[in-house]
This record gives sequence, structure tokens and C-alpha cells, in this order.
Amino acid sequence: MAVSLLIAGTLALGGCGAAVSQRASDREAVAEASYPPTGQLLEVDGHRIHAHVEGRGPDLVLIHGASGSTRDFTFSFVEKMKGRYRVIALDRPGLGWSDDIGPDGTSPLVQADVLRKAAAQLGVRRPIVLGHSYGAAVALAWGLRDPGNTAAIVTVSGAVMPWPGDLGPVYSLTASSFGQAAVVPLISAFVSPDRADRIVGQIFAPQKVPPGYSDYFGVGLSLRRESFRINARQVTGLKPYLRLMEPNYPKLPMPVEILHGGDDRVVPVEIHAQPLGRLIPGARVTILEGIGHMPHHVAPDAVAAAIDRAASRAGLR
Repeated sequence: MAVSLLIAGTLALGGCGAAVSQRASDREAVAEASYPPTGQLLEVDGHRIHAHVEGRGPDLVLIHGASGSTRDFTFSFVEKMKGRYRVIALDRPGLGWSDDIGPDGTSPLVQADVLRKAAAQLGVRRPIVLGHSYGAAVALAWGLRDPGNTAAIVTVSGAVMPWPGDLGPVYSLTASSFGQAAVVPLISAFVSPDRADRIVGQIFAPQKVPPGYSDYFGVGLSLRRESFRINARQVTGLKPYLRLMEPNYPKLPMPVEILHGGDDRVVPVEIHAQPLGRLIPGARVTILEGIGHMPHHVAPDAVAAAIDRAASRAGLR
């Protein structure tokens, strides 16, 4: 039904392309003015990468999930961890304030390479690399690409294993040529704040969205046309890379902590965390009963404990 309505709306507004484009541009300008970079902009291979750095101690790299940005971490989690770690939150390529890096950017392995180069400019050495949701695939790719210089990996609600079936019609549509050209501008131009808030609520379910999170996060950044397109391509293109990475997971030599909500309906625990734990020798799996997709917000102490265990296991503390 939702896809049918999107297509109908696209056809109905087919003669209003200029008006749609202008409305989307106006909303993008407001979002960018309202939610500027919170950190520094680094240049990596001619591309801008946004890094937010706070704290002192062992290096802890944070990699956000789909449709996200560093703001998901700087809302509260960076504050929690900066007293005992130097926290480096990075915008993945094409999202937040990091530039798109082209077609190769659909690969979490290539994303990891770019982010490692950015981290190297900040003097990062033997980091704990934490990835949330899609970002967990990038964290594992980081470890696969540079095992000798990665102290530990922590996955939180990680989308890390090839899943059965597809992602459903909305992702298929918005990643298609038609959707990228015609549907995405409509979404950017007309999705209401209430609808955006409902989507955020679904991501947090069964927990409530923390007060102030939606206003701080700035969903308008995710709804920018180019960011929306890039995110759709990354998400729909992820499974083939996970198939490529999966046979190499058992080779990861560093401590791996796998944390997942037992009631996560966005990235099901039985498809991702539990099989991953069986593949990696010595991996520790922690299932948080009753918790959904956002443990770093609704169960931050458990996430912090997983990071501390990883640090201890890696000899950093």
C-alpha cells in the first residue's frame, strides 16, 4: 500500500518536478543550518569525512547505522564514555557530514578503509571499534582489513550476517533507478515531522524514544535527497558483502563482544548476533532481554560494560 501511494503520488506530481525540487532544497538547507557538524572535517582521498572527538584514554571508534550520523552517539553516549576513553565518532561515507565516495562506497569494506584513514589522521592506534546496526558490518570489516592494529570489536544490534529474503518493497523501490529519480525527491520534500517521529519510534520499540532525541538527532539530515539515495543503495547492497565477509569472521584474532537486544525487530538477534557468535572463536554474546534495536540509548550501562570487557580482554585497561 505504501509503495502504491508513493508511485501514485509521483505520477500525480510528475508535472511539478521543479516545485518538488525547490521544496526539497529548502528543507535540506534548513536541516543543514540547524544541524551543522559537531566535530572536524578531515580530507581522505579527496573526500570530506566528519569526525567528532572527545575524551582521553584508549581509542574508542563509534560507527553509526543506516540513515544515521554521529549525532546518534553524541546525543548522550559519547558523554558517558569520554571519561575513560578517547571517543572518535565518525560519519560513514555519504551520511551525516561525510562525502559520498562513489559506487565503491556501497561496500562496508571500502567504508572501513576510508574511515581507518580518517582515524589515522587523528592519531588513532589499536582502537576498540564499535558499530551499531549497519555500522557493525563496517566495524567487522575494519577488523578484517587491519587485524593487527584493531584492539577489539564491539557489535551492537549488528546487521552482520546474510539474511533470508529481501528487505521489502520500500527499500527496493527507493534503491531503484525510478525510485532514486522520482520517489526520493518526494520523500525529501513532503515527509512530515510527525511521520518522521513515528519512524524513529518504530526503531526504538519496544522502548520509548528518549526525550529530546528526535530534536537533537536531526532526521532532516537523513532525508536529504543524496543522503537518502546513498543510504538506500548501501542497505540494499549490503547482503552480498556480508556473504563475502562471513567465511572470514572466524579468522578475526581480536576480542569480539556481541551485544544485541532480545526484542530487536529491526535486526533480529537469531539471524545476526547468535550465528555470528558461533562463528568467531572466543566471541562473547550478550542478549539483552526485552530490549529493542537501540541499546546504547536504552541500556547504555550494558553497552559500556561490553566496551570495558573488550578493553580488558585486549589489554588496554
